[in-house]
Amino acid sequence: MCGRYVSTRSPQNLVDLFQVTHWNPDELLAPSWNIAPTDKVWAVLERPDRESGALERQLRALRWGLVPSWAKSPNAGAKMINARMETVHEKPAYRRAFAERRCLLPADGFYEWQAIPATGTTKARKQPYFISPEDSQVMALAGLYEFWRDRAVAEDSDPAAWWTTCTIITTEATDTAGRIHPRMPLTVAPADYEAWLDPAHQDPDELRALLTAPAHGHLDARAVSTAVNNVRNNGPQLLDDVAGTDAPGPVPGRFG
Repeated sequence: MCGRYVSTRSPQNLVDLFQVTHWNPDELLAPSWNIAPTDKVWAVLERPDRESGALERQLRALRWGLVPSWAKSPNAGAKMINARMETVHEKPAYRRAFAERRCLLPADGFYEWQAIPATGTTKARKQPYFISPEDSQVMALAGLYEFWRDRAVAEDSDPAAWWTTCTIITTEATDTAGRIHPRMPLTVAPADYEAWLDPAHQDPDELRALLTAPAHGHLDARAVSTAVNNVRNNGPQLLDDVAGTDAPGPVPGRFG
């Protein structure tokens, strides 16, 4: 799974990187080195303009943790931060979004935890690793988004009546990356942004073929402090190497 990630680029930078045509400058998110479920995150998506009907590429802040439109409450969203690539096109919670509401979630990298077995002198524990592209380029995590109507709010026109939430698509991790965690997020290459975001593109096999390993598998993994375990901790110090940890080193090759 992907349960925490890092996104520190400014919205202005993301507008340029993803060729966004519509962004509300009043909508701001602080850089985060410890994004957790239910946090607001930047998402790139395409929606028709309300007046002309023409598609426009938008940068929007969405809540991480997808709430299906038919859900009775938003509470389930905290558990729906990931959607499995193997079944995303058929699961009731995700299949409509996979067909019509796909997005990109910009990330600098993500965290995974490796289970460390107990030894004669130490207890079993989980060591966090920060995994990121070797070239430090942005990762466009493959995501889905959904709208949920809060029936406790009387008026449709009230912004509080609508929640827009998202999830990250994941796959089985193989090769060296699998030593850290059995699942990893998937990404979309820049050449495929248009095809992935286009809501009219609905062939499930063609869409699944657009999903790739982050940085084509050219990733670095380094052990970091367990401070990242606490969602209240944030800041660039969370990415510091942990000296003396038996880390797996660079993660070569491809996974997914």
